[in-house]
Amino acid sequence: MWIVLAFVSAALLGFYDVAKKQALRNNAVPVVLLLNTLFSTILFSPFIISTASGAGWFKGTMFEVAQGSWHDHLLVVIKSAIVLSSWIFGYIGIKHLPITIVGPINATRPVLVLLGALLIFGERLNGMQWIGVSLAIVSVFLLSRAGRKEGIDFKHNKWIYSIAAAAVMGAVSGLYDRYIMRELEPVFVQSWYNLYQFLMMGAAVVVLRAVQGRGVAFHWSWAIPMISILLSAADLAYLVALSNEDAMISVVSMVRRSSVVVSFLCGAMLFKEGNLRAKALDLLLILIGMVFLYLGTR
Repeated sequence: MWIVLAFVSAALLGFYDVAKKQALRNNAVPVVLLLNTLFSTILFSPFIISTASGAGWFKGTMFEVAQGSWHDHLLVVIKSAIVLSSWIFGYIGIKHLPITIVGPINATRPVLVLLGALLIFGERLNGMQWIGVSLAIVSVFLLSRAGRKEGIDFKHNKWIYSIAAAAVMGAVSGLYDRYIMRELEPVFVQSWYNLYQFLMMGAAVVVLRAVQGRGVAFHWSWAIPMISILLSAADLAYLVALSNEDAMISVVSMVRRSSVVVSFLCGAMLFKEGNLRAKALDLLLILIGMVFLYLGTR
């Protein structure tokens, strides 16, 4: 079941990337991030209010949120800071780069997660899973060649470095998630980390405005609330998958990156991005890698 939830999360993440690209077209990164965390907090606030007020609206369901100890909340605060750091780098990168470049780069995150899973959690991959990971690594080199045809030099482009930083922080987040999900419930984590992120981002926007002496650019788009809806659903499926004792973070993380399929197709159809033939080979390798990973879990 956990592998199915991982694929559900991947599909939702693909549409999330598309909504994010659309929302950032005429908007500054800080305001989109702030609204994203606000809407996500609103979506999960009933679960927190139910527990805090003693109403017990969701008692006995998976949406019942425990009070949590100070230690539990500290773990979630740390997660919030890690994820928000990844988002900041990722939003900056996707604003300035084609989504058909960003998607495949993000698909390499599980390689970093794999290294951590092997070293920290003692996970071991079977032959099928190793083939899937190897194909993903090869795809990175092919993608760099495709990027050069669009004038994107991976070695000297600051937006590429931004996406790379987001990938590293995303990998750290994945490993940390595997650790805390052994102790905490999925809805508790997601409900509170949305709130903590909103508070962090709100403080950051206030400081940014004070430093710049002006507001940030903003144009309303329905893609902005869709970011929160799609991401919240994707994260919930992901956290529930990780709460399964048999789940392997190295595999779940890799499967989630198959979201590149959705973002790639939308990048071609909605944003009219070019050089698709070269990028399609990279995408094909990732898809084949996903198949091997799926077969390796059966």
